[in-house]
Amino acid sequence: MRIYDPNPQALQALRGSGIEFILDVPNDKLEGLANDAAAARKWVQDNVLNYYPDAKFRIIAVGNEVNPMARLAPFVLPAMSKIYDAIASAGLKDKIKVSTATYSTLVSNSFPPSKGSFDGASGSFMGPIINFLKNTNNPLLFNIYPYFSHIGDPQNVPLPYALFTATGGFPQDGQNQYRNLFDALLDAAYSAVEKASGPNVEIVVSESGWPSAGGPAASMENAATYYRNLINHVKGGSGSPKRPGRAIETYLFAMFDENLKTGAENEKHFGLFSPNKQPKYQLSFN
Repeated sequence: MRIYDPNPQALQALRGSGIEFILDVPNDKLEGLANDAAAARKWVQDNVLNYYPDAKFRIIAVGNEVNPMARLAPFVLPAMSKIYDAIASAGLKDKIKVSTATYSTLVSNSFPPSKGSFDGASGSFMGPIINFLKNTNNPLLFNIYPYFSHIGDPQNVPLPYALFTATGGFPQDGQNQYRNLFDALLDAAYSAVEKASGPNVEIVVSESGWPSAGGPAASMENAATYYRNLINHVKGGSGSPKRPGRAIETYLFAMFDENLKTGAENEKHFGLFSPNKQPKYQLSFN
């Protein structure tokens, strides 16, 4: 699972559960950690070492979807570096990965996937991050939402292609054929990472989901179809055309509907469960 801030009750509940998880350093903490190694060591002590090894930390995500043009952008890599150093000095750099979570909009020329790249401000922001991940043997976290690609251009991005249910008309990219939009978005990200001199940097899909209400193509039926097909696809071991033959580490967004969330109405309806803890879909992870 993934939790977006170090909530002590959540971390306590994860002790002894056997559940591996991503823990975020929230965006509002980046600036303070970027310039202060002691603050980074304290953050790791308070939120990681105090629970380790009873709680199974998998990855620390230093920041989520920071826009390269935002005020916080210059602090992401220094904060990642300070957190990594604190993890390493505790002897855990091979046990707990350190990364940041970014998103598909930063990839320019995302179709065909082989043309994907980080250009302009995205390139200046992502290039040094990719270099850091390459040198420290850490993955890049990437949030991938076929839903938003579909509603942004329904003519060229048909619903079945986004839901893994298309039966033909698959686009070809050199030797690779793309049978679903998820793989196309993932491989565009891989192309961008490769061009940023990170050919061996692995991508972990740190968010993917579909809303059940609140906008076009947002329905219980479509969301259930997406989640079921996504689970089967990423655990099936077929991989993507650029990275075939292995499961794709993927995190479903989200556990619960966020009925109090501000912003677009569809943002409130990505949960697998309602706020009253009732499951919205019958999903199997076996």
